[in-house]
Amino acid sequence: MGGGHGHGEGTTYRGVTIHHPKRWHTVTGKGLCAVMWFWIMYRAKKDGPVVLGWRHPWEGHDGDHGHGKAVD
Repeated sequence: MGGGHGHGEGTTYRGVTIHHPKRWHTVTGKGLCAVMWFWIMYRAKKDGPVVLGWRHPWEGHDGDHGHGKAVD
């Protein structure tokens, strides 16, 4: 089904051959993994207290959005 014989080396265990990934697959996977963890940490910094139940989302904001103030 999906491949022929003799297209690169791999590891065979009990009759199943697992082919080694190409370098660009490995590098791309590690890069996307890093982006994923940076995003998770960024969102944890912003939303962590709400997710953990320490604060309600409607109890204040990180910055001043100018609600309720008159502009002169």
